[in-house]
Amino acid sequence: MSLTSRDRVLAVLNHEIPDRVPICIGPSNATGISMPAYRNLKKYLNFEAPEKYLYDWEELGTALIDEPVLERLHSDFRGIYDREPLHIREMNAKREKGSTYFNSWGVGSVEGDPGTWFPFVHPLAETHSIDDLEKYPWPDMNDPTRVEHVHAELEKLKKENQFAVLATPWLAFPLERAYAMQRMDRFFFNLGKHPEFAVALVGKIAELCKTLMGHFLRECGDMIDIIKIGDDLGMQTSLMLSPKMYRQRIKPIHADYISFIKSHTKAKVLFHTDGDVFDLLPDFVEMGIDILNPIQTSAGKMSNLVELKKQFGKSLIFCGAIDTHRILPFGTPEEVRLEVKRIIESLGKDGGYILSSVHTIMPDVPPENILAMVDAVEEFGRY
Repeated sequence: MSLTSRDRVLAVLNHEIPDRVPICIGPSNATGISMPAYRNLKKYLNFEAPEKYLYDWEELGTALIDEPVLERLHSDFRGIYDREPLHIREMNAKREKGSTYFNSWGVGSVEGDPGTWFPFVHPLAETHSIDDLEKYPWPDMNDPTRVEHVHAELEKLKKENQFAVLATPWLAFPLERAYAMQRMDRFFFNLGKHPEFAVALVGKIAELCKTLMGHFLRECGDMIDIIKIGDDLGMQTSLMLSPKMYRQRIKPIHADYISFIKSHTKAKVLFHTDGDVFDLLPDFVEMGIDILNPIQTSAGKMSNLVELKKQFGKSLIFCGAIDTHRILPFGTPEEVRLEVKRIIESLGKDGGYILSSVHTIMPDVPPENILAMVDAVEEFGRY
């Protein structure tokens, strides 16, 4: 019997076998489509609609996918988001087009290639002084304009009760905020050379994230199924930091953050982290992470899907795994189709898998390949 999208996802979240593998496209930046790729997809589908961006944030570059397109993509999820405070949105709306975009943390992004923005202004790059953390003008996480829209939007989704809801407060990733505020190389230098400062920085950011998360989750009530957090910890062939350093200096902050979230919601916790993070998977399980994303299959030991499923399939739900490094941008639709078959056979055996791309579908992915990915689920993802 065919399930609703939400029931299908709930079956997987409960480690039960659904009618087919759920598809997660669109509800977050990590599972979304870049605007250039989305433009091409809409043109291919002969669908016209005004362009809208996730979080109302053009510089992020990720499309807010229109409902008819979500339905064509068979996406079983819908998203709910926070927003930057009203004064930040108004300030950036008034700035000269193409000039530096500043978020509420004071990080500035500049446009590189047309439509692609990169962090460039790192307000704490030149310090390793804890005193400077006390002086910094931190963002106001109690600003009601961040979350005032959340409850009403969720009530609409709840009334329809058709789709699983993935909630994603965007800037609530403590380690990634530290990367942006210091510059990644500077932060890791300080983590080794001035660990008291680096840990204090991440800890301060995490406390602010908890404040925002508390407000966000109170607005969400019991109307969400998954809450997405994360921090990038892996590279193509290794971790960004040793397991020992992670466990000593960052894991306690992550564990406290996850514990806080679980005390405020019954929703499952999805943790997004790129790269080869295989050696930290026992830590993720211990901290109470329910869903791992994006399963970067081109990165080191994360490519060993049989071992991944064997060791962690009973503890973690896997979300992602469709390669954006080679298959989606450069493969043929048939190669995409066969890759979906391979991933489902490995990670989807007996349930426990949600199909998505490895992070955002980038501008060079042709629309034929996006459709080949989702249509292959109908062919190979039935249980």
